[in-house]
Amino acid sequence: MPLSPYKVSIDDFRRFRREGYVVIPGLVPAADIAELRAHTEDLMQGRLPEQHPDTPEADRLPRPADHLSPLEKAQAVARIHMLHRQVPLHERYLLHPRVLDVLETLIGPDVFALQTMLFLKPPGSQGQGWHQDTFYIPTHPATLCGAWIAIDDCDEYNGAMWMAVGSHAEPVYPPPAPEPWYGDRQLAGVPEVASVSDTDDARNQLTPIANRYPQVLVPAKAGDVVFFNGHILHRSKQNVTPDRFRRSFVSHYCNARSFTQWGAITGPKAPKQDPVTLMSNSSHILARGDTHLPYAQPRFGTPCAALEDPAVRRKKHRTIPAVLGNAASGDMEVKSTAPY
Repeated sequence: MPLSPYKVSIDDFRRFRREGYVVIPGLVPAADIAELRAHTEDLMQGRLPEQHPDTPEADRLPRPADHLSPLEKAQAVARIHMLHRQVPLHERYLLHPRVLDVLETLIGPDVFALQTMLFLKPPGSQGQGWHQDTFYIPTHPATLCGAWIAIDDCDEYNGAMWMAVGSHAEPVYPPPAPEPWYGDRQLAGVPEVASVSDTDDARNQLTPIANRYPQVLVPAKAGDVVFFNGHILHRSKQNVTPDRFRRSFVSHYCNARSFTQWGAITGPKAPKQDPVTLMSNSSHILARGDTHLPYAQPRFGTPCAALEDPAVRRKKHRTIPAVLGNAASGDMEVKSTAPY
């Protein structure tokens, strides 16, 4: 049964703009969370079809050794990147309609789907120190947004996220040369920072910047989704529980009018960075709305804007009225415009 479209409240819209993140409780239905949880259990125990030795090498996922105990198998992997290019279920959750409903309001109406990560974070796992996601996935204009789906309840004990509230107003701080392509180096006097993401606050040079802001724990229940701006400084801490996982499905998106050089698919037949424009947008799926930039199709056919006929898509696209000055009267007038 199709899900009814989700409408973001004015308060949540304000909170995202003001604080740099917002938690939407229960956005992903319980049945979907149960499916994700069962999938992660199968993945951790090596039971997925994509982990079978007969799977073509390009699509084969790592499989824990048979001699390991169930707990040792579950603890073998902390996170896996970009499985939406190999596993149909991950593509479906990257393009989950309720998540896209929120993104359409926060960064849309045009949305590119860029990245997926499955975090397992078993007991004893380390966290990740202060960092900004746009440091790793630059988009121009900077419209990056993360969507963090909680598969398990998470709190201060099993490693929930922390946010430096309001720090999305900060520029993206660049690393030391010779990596000049990261960060907002065009700003006068912007400092370079080392050891980004390091859990040792003394080494992580983003710590003094995060300390300018209130640092808030972001607990979540299974099915809640945390949306956060690509500039906001955030972190997680160690899972100190003896028996609780902190599993989450995390995806990244940007406005589909933004250019990115990040994420070109590798391989002999895969789209690469365009040699003329230097853009890698053709590697990323058009999830909602429309775009003038190249884009990828979903490999496993999950419904999204990329599969719509471009002419039909543009007819469906919202019409934005134009406010123009009337040269004869000097007044401003509103005129309807056809979709581009």
